[in-house]
Amino acid sequence: MHLPRYRTSVALDLCIPTESVQADASNFAVLELFTERRDMMSLPVTEQQKPIGLISRNIFMSQMSKPFYHEVYGKKSCIAFMDKEPLIVDGAMSIEDLTFRAVEAGEKALADGFIITEDGALAGVGFGLQLMNVVATMQAEKNRQIMHSIDYASVIQRALLRTSDAELRATLPDAHLEWQPRDVVGGDFYFFERYEGGWFAAIADCTGHGVPGAFMTLIASSALSQALRERGPRDPAALIGAVSRAIKTLLGQDGADSAHAGSNDGMDCAFLCYDTASASLRFAGAKLALHVVAPGEEAVRAIDGARMGVGYVDTPAGYCWHNETPDIPAGSLLFITTDGLLDQIGGARDIAYGKRRMREQLLARRDAPASDVAAALLQDSAAWQGAQPRRDDLTFFCFRL
Repeated sequence: MHLPRYRTSVALDLCIPTESVQADASNFAVLELFTERRDMMSLPVTEQQKPIGLISRNIFMSQMSKPFYHEVYGKKSCIAFMDKEPLIVDGAMSIEDLTFRAVEAGEKALADGFIITEDGALAGVGFGLQLMNVVATMQAEKNRQIMHSIDYASVIQRALLRTSDAELRATLPDAHLEWQPRDVVGGDFYFFERYEGGWFAAIADCTGHGVPGAFMTLIASSALSQALRERGPRDPAALIGAVSRAIKTLLGQDGADSAHAGSNDGMDCAFLCYDTASASLRFAGAKLALHVVAPGEEAVRAIDGARMGVGYVDTPAGYCWHNETPDIPAGSLLFITTDGLLDQIGGARDIAYGKRRMREQLLARRDAPASDVAAALLQDSAAWQGAQPRRDDLTFFCFRL
C-alpha cells in the first residue's frame, strides 16, 4: 500500500490488491488459499469480476475446524461461509465518506475489512486499522490539524460504544457506566448487549491510551464481537480465552516467533453474563475484580479475576480462565473498575487513590442509586487528584440487581 506523505484523499489510497475466488469455488479451495497465505485476513468472492461477498479468515477457519465440517462443507460452494452483505465502496470515494460508511456498516467492516472497486470491478480490500490510522493522520500536513484528526478518531470510537449505551439504558434502570479517556481517544472500552433470557457486559482496559490504546480497543472489541457470534454469551471464561487467542494471532504474539513479536499488548477485563430466569450472575475476570456490597453487610466483598492478562506474549494460548457464580442477594450494589481510578496519584503524599478509598465510597452510599454512587466517586477522586495530571483512562460500571 502506498500513501501520499501528507494527503490521503480517497478509498483507493487504502486499497490492498488481493486474490479472489469465484462463487463456484469450493471451501477446500478457500482453505488452501488461507493455508498458503497466512497474511490474508479476508478473501473477496466474485462473479464476472464483480464482488458479491467477503470471507473472513478467522470466521472461516473457525467453522472449518469444527468436527465433520470438512466432510460436509469441503466440496460445497464457498458462499456458505461468506458475508453476503459486505461493505463495498468505489475507489474514488473520499476518506470522509468512507469513514461514515464504515461506522454505519458496523464492526464487521472495521474488523473483517471492506471491498474496494474500480469501475465496478474488484480492485482490492481495505481494513479498519488502516482507516483509523488514516483518519488520525490525514490532516497532519499542518500542526494545527493534528487534533482535528484525533477528534475524528474519537467519533469512530464513540460510535462503536453507542449501541452498548442504548442497550444498557433499556435493560438496567439502576446502573451507571462511566467512560473517560485520558486523551481524546482512549484504551478502555465497554460492551453491553441484551439477549433472550438475560444480558452480557464487558469492561476492558487495553494497553496504552490515546491513539495506540484506541487501536487496541478496535482489535479487542472486534475479537469479542466475533467470539460472541461463535460462542454466545453464557460462558464468559471461554469468551476471554477466545479473545486472548485472537489478539495473540492478530498481533503475531503466538507461535514459535512470539519471542520476536513486534508488540506485547493485550488487556485486563471483566465479563459478566446475567440469566434472568435463575437470577444468577456469571463472572470471569482477567486482573479485574467484581466488588459486591450486599444489604446488611459491613464490608465490600471482592471476587477477584485471574492474575493472567489477555493477549500478551507471556499468556499461554491454551490458558483457561474460570467462571464464578457468586451468591448476589437482591438489592446488592455491584461495581467493576479499571485501574485508572485506583492508580490515580494524589492526596497530600502523592500516592494512589487505592481500593480502600473506593470501598469507603461504596459503603457510604450503599443504598443510593448507582448514578449517585458514581457521582460521589468521581467527585472524591477528582479532589484526590488535585493538581496532579490524569495518569490513565478511567472506566467503571456500577449497577444494582
